[in-house]
Amino acid sequence: MLRTNDPTVLAFATALLEGEGIEVFALDVHMSALEGSIGILPRRLMVRRSDHFRARAILADNDVPLES
Repeated sequence: MLRTNDPTVLAFATALLEGEGIEVFALDVHMSALEGSIGILPRRLMVRRSDHFRARAILADNDVPLES
């Protein structure tokens, strides 16, 4: 649901969603070891399908950029 190179966006989105009781799954977090920590590979944030609508609304309400 969210893909970004910005670790602050990931941390903010994670805090928002977890604060609302939505479990968050971070993907590609260990790719920085392969890329040398230069930030070219985006990390992804996923939620359960049943939480997707509510999670999108929460992130949109807080101006977090979402994938289309």
